[in-house]
Amino acid sequence: MSRRELTRTLGILVALAVAASLGGALGVSAARAVPSAASPYRNLGVFARALAHIEMSWVEEPDQDQLIYGAIRGMTGTLDPHSSFMDPEEYRILTSDTQGRFGGIGVEIEARDGWLTVLSTFEGGPAARAGLQPGDRFIAIDGRDARDLRITDAVRYMRGEPGTQVRVLVRRESEAHAVDVTLTRAFIQVEAVEARVLSDRVLYLHIRAFQETTTIELRRAIDTAVAQTRDAGGLTGVIIDLRNNAGGLLNEAVLASDEFLSSGVIVSTRGRGGQMLSEARASRSGTRPSWPIVVLVNGYTASAAEIVAGALRDHRRAVVVGTRTFGKGSVQNVIELPDGSALKLTVARYFTPSGVSIQAQGIEPDVVIDQISPEALLQGIAPEGISEATLEGHLAASGEGSDAAEQGPARGTARTGPSAADADSASFADDFQARMAHQTLRAIIAATGR
Repeated sequence: MSRRELTRTLGILVALAVAASLGGALGVSAARAVPSAASPYRNLGVFARALAHIEMSWVEEPDQDQLIYGAIRGMTGTLDPHSSFMDPEEYRILTSDTQGRFGGIGVEIEARDGWLTVLSTFEGGPAARAGLQPGDRFIAIDGRDARDLRITDAVRYMRGEPGTQVRVLVRRESEAHAVDVTLTRAFIQVEAVEARVLSDRVLYLHIRAFQETTTIELRRAIDTAVAQTRDAGGLTGVIIDLRNNAGGLLNEAVLASDEFLSSGVIVSTRGRGGQMLSEARASRSGTRPSWPIVVLVNGYTASAAEIVAGALRDHRRAVVVGTRTFGKGSVQNVIELPDGSALKLTVARYFTPSGVSIQAQGIEPDVVIDQISPEALLQGIAPEGISEATLEGHLAASGEGSDAAEQGPARGTARTGPSAADADSASFADDFQARMAHQTLRAIIAATGR
C-alpha cells in the first residue's frame, strides 16, 4: 500500500467517523444504536473538519502525506517520551542501528528536557576522537538550532557519507563556553562487546549496546577468555560494564542474562492494567560457571541494560556498583505500517525477577561509587545527572513492587571513598568507578576463597 493509498484509507475512516458523529442529522439509525462514547474514533470528526479546512484554505497547496504523518507524530507526542512515529527513512535508520552498521559520527543521543544529549560515543569514532562526552548537550548541528529538535531529524543531519563533514556546537557542564567541533563522518561498525583479561584473571566485559550481534560477541569473548586462562587456573571473576549503555533489543538482554543464570525469571512485562504479557526465564543449558560478578552502572545505563543488571542482582549472581541507573522501565514495540513507515509504541512496563518496576526510579547500586576525576576529587565536586524521572511526560512506576526501596532482597548499600589502587587496578588508572568495581570484585573473590 502506497502512502497515497494510506492517506485515502484514513480519509475513508475519517468520513465514517464524521457520519457516525452526525448520525442523527443524517438519519442513520445505527449511530443511535451504539452511544458515541463507546467509540474510540468519535473525535475523528474534529480531525476531519480541521483537515478539510487546511486542504481548502491554507495559503499553499498542502502535501497530504505530510499532513497525515504530522497528525500521527502529534498523536504519539501526547503519549510518553519513547513512543514515536517514523517515516520510511527514519525507520531505515532505526534498522541500521540495531544491526550495528551505519555511516556517521559515532554518537548515541537521547532527548532530555528538549535537549539532545549524548548518551555515549563509539570508541574510535569521529565523536570519540573529537572528545565528545556523555552528558554533552547539542546546541546546533550544521547551523540548525538543536533545541527541541526531533531525534530522528538530528540523526538524519549527523548521518552521511564517510568523508563528509558536520559541524556541531555542544554545551558541557564543566566548560564555561560552548564547544565548537567539526567532525568528519566515517563508516561506523559498532562492536557491541569489548573484552580483556586483567592480570589477576578477571574478565572485563564492556557491553556498549544490545544489538543483533551482542550475544554472539559476548559468548565469543567469554570463550576466548576461558581458553586464554585455562592453563593458569581459569577465570577468577567477571566485571560487566554497562555504563553509558542505553539499551536496545530486549531479546538480546534476556540472552545475555541467561549466560549467567541457570533458572528463574529474567524479566517480565505487564501491559495496560497490570496484565502479564510475557515472562522470560533462564535455562540451565549453556550456563557459565558461578564466577563472582560485579556489574558496573551509571546514570546513562538504561532500558535493556537495566534488565541485565536487575536480573543478575535479584538472583544474587552479581553485586551492582556505580550510580543509580536511568530508570527506563518501559517496553516499545515497533509496528511496521503499509507504506514503510513505523510506529514505536510503548506497550508495557518491565519488571525485575523480584517484581520491581524500575520505571522512573532506576536501580540503586549495592555499592554507590561516583565517577570522580582527580581534579573534581580535590575540589569536592560530585557530578549530577538526568534520569527518566526528569523527562516530561514519563510513565509512572505503577504495578506490583513499584516502591524503589523494595528492589530485591535486603542488602547493605555503602558509599565508598577513594582508596589506593593496587597493581591490577592500574588497568583503570583514569577510571575511578572501574577501579573501585575491580577492587570490590577482588574483595568478593577473597571472601569466597577463590
